[in-house]
Amino acid sequence: MSSAVVNGLAGAGGGIIAQIITYPLQTVNTRQQTERSAKKRKSSSRGTDGSTLFQMLQLIQTEGWGGLYSGLKPSLAGTAASQGIYYYFYQILKNRVEDLAAARGKKGLGDGTVGMFSWLGIAAVAGSINVLLTNPIWVLVTRMQTHTQAERKILESKKELLLKEVSRANSMEVSVLKDRLDKLESEKLRPYGTLQAIREVYRESGLRGFWKGIVPTLIMVCNPSIQFMIYETLAKRLQSKRSGKQLAKKNITAMEVFLLGAIAKLGATVITYPLLVVKSRLQAKQEIGRNVASRYTGTIDAILKMIRYEGCHGFYKGMGTKIVQSVFAASVLFMVKEELVKLAVLLVARSRTLLITTPQKR
Repeated sequence: MSSAVVNGLAGAGGGIIAQIITYPLQTVNTRQQTERSAKKRKSSSRGTDGSTLFQMLQLIQTEGWGGLYSGLKPSLAGTAASQGIYYYFYQILKNRVEDLAAARGKKGLGDGTVGMFSWLGIAAVAGSINVLLTNPIWVLVTRMQTHTQAERKILESKKELLLKEVSRANSMEVSVLKDRLDKLESEKLRPYGTLQAIREVYRESGLRGFWKGIVPTLIMVCNPSIQFMIYETLAKRLQSKRSGKQLAKKNITAMEVFLLGAIAKLGATVITYPLLVVKSRLQAKQEIGRNVASRYTGTIDAILKMIRYEGCHGFYKGMGTKIVQSVFAASVLFMVKEELVKLAVLLVARSRTLLITTPQKR
């Protein structure tokens, strides 16, 4: 089995484990990112996102434990596909660049190691391939995570309009409007699964709807690119500090991989978070109320409306939650992935040893 396939499968396994552990935080964070609010004065800006724990408890109270795991099935499929594709192409490109660097080193051109910007380029190409192939899955996940929130907004908007009509209506019309209002009050949210999300996206925008948010998502490729650049650079320095020569990756412990992954993801998340918010806004259901400020026609429109109606604060909604979720998830992913790669290498080595030592039957 090639190193690219091993790393792809290990990345998929690590991603699934990290996703299951941190998914409730991801659900809350997506809702924080897609929540619209007007600009606030300095005196009232404290605690704009609210406590993450409080929001989680509120979500459990209104939607049950299932609310924390809305869209988990497509999310796990997306995570497995994303991490598998990413690590597969990342390893192929990494092997090629390392071979080229070693060849250049033998010719006296450079020190034979891969530079920081080469890591950035490798991660960017692997990330772009991943994004183009898996964006439809993440559109569905975002829809499922924010469906209840969006439906409530639509319901509230309908009630507000009916109440305004009631205040202007004559006595004969009032009873009819009140009946409609009562029906709205008793209306329950419909079950919403993957198939419903697929139909809704296709009905709204056709096939291109599954690639909504692709522009900021492609730009967001710089997030894992920065993450891997920081990670590989720190790992290389850690190895070189232990010895004057390059050491094998097995010399980095699981805890060290966990910490390096955390530092790398923290740096990448802080730098790229505003793009993540824009991406989530575009992928969420656009019909949130009838206010034009709540609907976006594209990336530039979303950015301009967010600046106009929410200010710069809107680009950092839920960043605290995202940092906790993404840093922990990345740390778990890196650690589990590296351990799975080590396990695969060990199993292959043992199977080869058994083949050599086991006498052939005649």
